[in-house]
Formats: sequence, C-alpha cells, structure tokens
Amino acid sequence: MDGPTPRTADGHPDLSGVWENGRPGGQGRGAGPAANPGAPNGRALPPVQNGPPPDPTAARPVPPLPADGIPLATFQNIGAGLKDGLPLRPWAADLLKKRMADNDKDNPDAHCLPLGLMQLHMHVQPRKIIQTPTNVVILYEAQGGVRQIFTDGRTLPGNDPEPWWYGYSIGHWEGDTLVVETTGFRDDVWLDINGSPMTNTGKMIERFSRPNFGSLTIEVTIDDPKVYTKPFTVRVNQRLMPNTELIEFVCNENERSDSHLVGAEWKK
Repeated sequence: MDGPTPRTADGHPDLSGVWENGRPGGQGRGAGPAANPGAPNGRALPPVQNGPPPDPTAARPVPPLPADGIPLATFQNIGAGLKDGLPLRPWAADLLKKRMADNDKDNPDAHCLPLGLMQLHMHVQPRKIIQTPTNVVILYEAQGGVRQIFTDGRTLPGNDPEPWWYGYSIGHWEGDTLVVETTGFRDDVWLDINGSPMTNTGKMIERFSRPNFGSLTIEVTIDDPKVYTKPFTVRVNQRLMPNTELIEFVCNENERSDSHLVGAEWKK
C-alpha cells in the first residue's frame, strides 16, 4: 500500500479505486484483525464487543492536530478538531443547537434522502472513484449516491441553476492535486451528524491527492458567509480497499424507522 502513486496516460495521479474512510487502528471494513478473507468481497466480520454497548450520546474523541495545522474532520462534528470550534454566526449556532436537541431527527440520511458531501466523505460505507480525462465520477455506497466532477474545462454555472443535493462540481489539476470547486447547493445542507449547516450561498473547495498507492487525502474548505464568519479547512484521510466492490444499498426497502423518529418534544 506504500507503493508509488498510479498515474493515468496523461500523467495525472489516478484517483480511481474503492476507498474507505481511514480510521485509526486498522479496523476498517475488509482490513485489520477483524477482516475475514473468506467472506464475500473480503468483507470484515463485526468485532467482538465485551461489556455494555457504547453510549451513542457520549462525546467522540477529538483527533490530534496534525503538524500542518489542518484538523481531521469527524463524522459527528466536522469542526471537532478546530481550536475555537466552528466560526458560526449566531443564527446558525442556534440552528445547530436545535438540530442536536431534536436528536438529529431531520438529518436527510434518517429519511433515506441524500447525505451532504462531507457526511459522504466521512461515512463508514465506502465510495468508488472512476476517473476519466473529462469527468471524475464518485459512486457512494451510502444511499446509492452518484456525483459528477467535470474536468473538461467548463466553469461553474452563473445562471442560477436548480439547487442540487451534491451541488455542481468542476475540477482542475494543480500539479498532482485535483482541485474541485462546488456551488449550487440546496439551502438545508447537513455537513455532519450534528447538523452543522451550509446554505445555497456556500462554496466547497476540495483538494484530492494520492500520495502513494494506498492513500487518498482530501482537504476541504467550507466558505459560506451566510453561516460562518470565515472559511475553515479540515482534512479527510481515506485508504484503498483493493479487494472489494461496492454493495447495493437501498435505504427505503422495508424502511420502518421514520415514523419513530422523535425530537425534543418527547422529553416534555
């Protein structure tokens, strides 16, 4: 996995492959001591847990700050590693508190709707990147999402396009880094499980790099002046899953949980 970065015929790093969110300890699906080589697609067996189950409401550990000062995002809280927390405007801070007080019941994922791109970057379910000279397609196992990043030289649309769950993405190469700009989001984006918001004025800049055969690094800058007092940047690390493929995920099939979701009112 530490071998050289594969490259396409035009000399750019080839980002293609099935990638999982890199988590400490090597406990990813199909890797580490929990792996089951005999299972279909090399899927991992669930680890054996002793004692009581973990408390889902407990605070998640904050990843240590890397030497370059760009913190790692977490699935629960995109700003967990930021020294002073997310630079939220007062109304956005109130919205985040309400979403959390309501047990995150309005997270689109809980209703089988598309997740925000940051949730997809950090989701435990993998994603598959398919790279061509004019288009990078990302297939997300979570919610069966499909995203297009146009690398054919076009610019971002300036004609007030219909808002999309994943926005409208264009990319260009700066050396060995694919720089992706995305705008045109809906007005109700959830960046993480807590519900950190982004609106239709937001812009996301992602910098994809593949430093070696088995690693993918994505630096993400969120710039939404309606929500945040300043832009902020976080990092997501992913690792290659060389012996597996995505599996089918159909959220609405036999879905029975939606009617049981409750918010803050149940406490009264």
